[in-house]
Amino acid sequence: MLAKLTKYRWQYVMILPGIILLFLFSYIPMAGIQVAFKNFHIGYTIWNAPWTGFENFSFLKDDQFWMVVRNTIVIALLKFVFGFPAPILLALLINEVRHNGYKRFVQSVSYLPHFFSWIVVAYILQSLLTLDGGLVNELVRKAGKDPIFFLGSTDWFRPMVVVSSLWKEVGWNTILYLAAITTIDPQLYEAAKVEGAGRMSQIRHITLPGIMPTISIVLILSMPSLINVGMDQIYPLMNPANQPVADVLDTYILRNGLQQGYFGMATAVGLLSSAISLILVLITNQLSRKINGEGLW
Repeated sequence: MLAKLTKYRWQYVMILPGIILLFLFSYIPMAGIQVAFKNFHIGYTIWNAPWTGFENFSFLKDDQFWMVVRNTIVIALLKFVFGFPAPILLALLINEVRHNGYKRFVQSVSYLPHFFSWIVVAYILQSLLTLDGGLVNELVRKAGKDPIFFLGSTDWFRPMVVVSSLWKEVGWNTILYLAAITTIDPQLYEAAKVEGAGRMSQIRHITLPGIMPTISIVLILSMPSLINVGMDQIYPLMNPANQPVADVLDTYILRNGLQQGYFGMATAVGLLSSAISLILVLITNQLSRKINGEGLW
């Protein structure tokens, strides 16, 4: 053990800051989990607040909570179904571009939106979709149709969330797949060409199997997003008109925890969400190992 520490000492030094940050911001705050089982209010500490058992989990009997759960699952599934394969397809398309300058331009343009905050994206959406002067509704009027209240519509909210998420993140997520494609042995493509395989056959039998381990790892790591759909995206777009379909677990926790002061209940909801996310990761990792032999552990 000591010999390995000496041999790889500089590697351990490089990862030490990450370990310290993980310990400070991930493990130490876990002491706050006990708030889920206490009657915590301003004036108490997490140590001297009285225990209440499972009283804070009474939200499980609340119809509004299950409506929020349904909204979370629907939005999460929509984002997953459209968002997970999109960067893979884009990476495959970019990889087929032969002009290096154009390829770099497409890559840069596609992942540039990642650096916009969701507040900026929400402002852009509001500018484009507003009833009064929005570009989209102006085009709708010119087409002879009545303007659509996108921002307050329960029918359009979920498509708006999915499309904006794709626009913002699809390019950034392709970077990992493009890096995985570069590790594939070029001789495999040369051999396929000799055998008469076309581009689609090469993608199907060489490129996709070559990046399948990366796809498996990304799939496992994306499982927690099925519960955490992103408050930073949802909250700026939510309003009383679209709240019946926009209210998700993150906004439910924010509203009950910070705005109404039910800290115990909000912590209980967060604990339940974290437990479900952990179960999803464990199940997906096990399935991935059985299907293609790749997993996080």
